[in-house]
Amino acid sequence: MTQTKRSVFPGWWVVTGAFLCMLTGYAVAYSFAAFFGALESEFGARRGETALVFSISAFLYFLLGFPAGLIADRTGPRPVVVGGLLLIAVGLVAAAQATSLWQIYAGYGLGVGVGIGLSYVPSVAAVQRWFVRSRGTASGIAVAGIGVGTLIGAPLAHQLIPHLGWRQTYLVLAALTVLGAAVSGALVRSAPERYGLTPDGDPPHPSGMSAMPAGLTLGEALRSGPFWSIYVGALLMSFGLFAPFVHLLPYARDVGLGEAFGVLLIVLLGVGSTVGRFLFASVTGLIGRKHSFGLMYVGAAAMLVMWSMSTTAPALIVFALAFGAFYGGFVAIAPSLAADYFGGKALGSIIGALYSGVAFGALLGSPVAGYAYDFFGSYTGAILAGAALCLVSFVITLLTPEPARWLATRKPSA
Repeated sequence: MTQTKRSVFPGWWVVTGAFLCMLTGYAVAYSFAAFFGALESEFGARRGETALVFSISAFLYFLLGFPAGLIADRTGPRPVVVGGLLLIAVGLVAAAQATSLWQIYAGYGLGVGVGIGLSYVPSVAAVQRWFVRSRGTASGIAVAGIGVGTLIGAPLAHQLIPHLGWRQTYLVLAALTVLGAAVSGALVRSAPERYGLTPDGDPPHPSGMSAMPAGLTLGEALRSGPFWSIYVGALLMSFGLFAPFVHLLPYARDVGLGEAFGVLLIVLLGVGSTVGRFLFASVTGLIGRKHSFGLMYVGAAAMLVMWSMSTTAPALIVFALAFGAFYGGFVAIAPSLAADYFGGKALGSIIGALYSGVAFGALLGSPVAGYAYDFFGSYTGAILAGAALCLVSFVITLLTPEPARWLATRKPSA
């Protein structure tokens, strides 16, 4: 059956599957803030030690995007996505049985980290292959699942923990993750060429070739300046990027606003993230994807500076919404910017390689902020350091050529 006879272009079902995949995985990941106090109390842990639980998972899910992308480029995204989400469920079940903090590191940290690492990059790379003209919109919708997951995960866990306890709450999240694996796995699929279709639902080219340019191999991308510009910029930003998702709730408690208000701030991060993915899609049409990407760095830096000075409810609400929006824009633009530079030939492995840099900032940023608080009694220094690194990332991006200009001057491989 040709795509002209279909009422809905199948690429949008791929977008829906990727959205549900990311909603499922990141609802679990960003529910961690709601468990922070319970884990501190249960195991007598300090903030740096407790924050390390989230950081292990974040390190793994960014680091493992690279091998996951390589596998998905060869096998298609579906088995990797389903397998990854099921691993999250297994990790949650293991964490629910923990009798010491290291078992939380092993269950939640490894299970959630490896699970998201396997499922995220293949799902987001699949979306890029199904669209060219509508790539920005499709990618924005897909990664909005992260924002919606942030909206759902922490409030749900916060409501369940007082009634069920943190262990049973992990089991509830595990059951929901299995459901998410089944539904998203049914919708995510390989590139349109395998189904006799072309990106965006366009009629097939007379030559029979796809509208998606062949693009660069992973090795060619690794030898290019734009790859390392995106890699280093994202790595530096990541040192401050995840601290609010871990420390904003205890920060709210420290300034006398209470744990419930801290959960609200996590929800607002999710609201801002979801809105930002669509809001900044319109900006890319005005100033281009590369400059829009740089704008995310500047905005995140400004908001981190604001957080370092905020102790009132209105200021923290503004911070959570705005920082979430810039975070959401960063996540939405990055895969499409990579596709602009490198095409679709090895996009899964290229995106995975780019995200591996974020892994190191994610591993170190939140625990460093926690240990800084344990030592100095304040988050201020760690927050401002994160802001400064975001500005360095902006400068790096500014110095990188636009995709079209870079591609026009690039020498083809022999």
